[in-house]
Amino acid sequence: MLLGKLIRMNRLLNQKTGKMVTVAMDHTVSYGVAPGLDCIQKTIDVIVKACPDAIMTHKGIAEHCFAPHAGKLGFIIQSVVSNPYQPNDEHLIADVSEAIALGADAISVAITVGGDDQGRQTEFLGKVVKEARVVGLPVVVHSYPKGKNIPENERFSLENVRYAARIGAEIGVDIVKTYYTGSPDTFAKVVECVPAKVVAAGGPKVADLKQMLTAVKGVMDAGAAGITYGRNIWQDPNPAGVVAAIKAIVHENYTPEQAIELYKSA
Repeated sequence: MLLGKLIRMNRLLNQKTGKMVTVAMDHTVSYGVAPGLDCIQKTIDVIVKACPDAIMTHKGIAEHCFAPHAGKLGFIIQSVVSNPYQPNDEHLIADVSEAIALGADAISVAITVGGDDQGRQTEFLGKVVKEARVVGLPVVVHSYPKGKNIPENERFSLENVRYAARIGAEIGVDIVKTYYTGSPDTFAKVVECVPAKVVAAGGPKVADLKQMLTAVKGVMDAGAAGITYGRNIWQDPNPAGVVAAIKAIVHENYTPEQAIELYKSA
């Protein structure tokens, strides 16, 4: 591994555990202006103060909002967007040179697996991996089996999630973000199949905090490298408390019940 890539990877990972808690704030172009991301500067300020291992944004938000926090935690640039009208149609809107210029520790690429456009999307993922390798920039892929050729009730199945995650490793990414399959036993089979770091996505907002934290515990019990959550953090009334609770599970092996007590006191 190039020294530059090693340095950047180590900025993304907790130095004691080698695991990562990333807060994603790259949703707006793809989903609309959601509560929690409407006053984006305020949200970034609150999240950074809670000290996750990394945050992820688009390049414009980074330029406008991240300067007060430069160097305080890991930083990932999302390079791909969809839109609310074509939710599975991903397009590149940033490149490796921009990520380097902005000081990012990694570049992220989202692909939809199981759609008619899977071929084009894996092609642009391959191009980003090739460009990033030369300059020592880690690549994160968000690989979700949600295309129209995969029935909605099968999108979290072991077979489909494992295939989506393995695509990232086959193309050469460093970190794969994908769906949690719903149980530690099945997600462990995803992790063992993928020779790259595997983290779980948070998905839609969950009403019950214990349910969400139980999923985090399951992800970690499966041997994953961590989590990347968005709405379940910044749409909570106490986002700093959610970050504290998740960090306690990921880095200190708290139970969900112990983490809830930490949430209440944060």
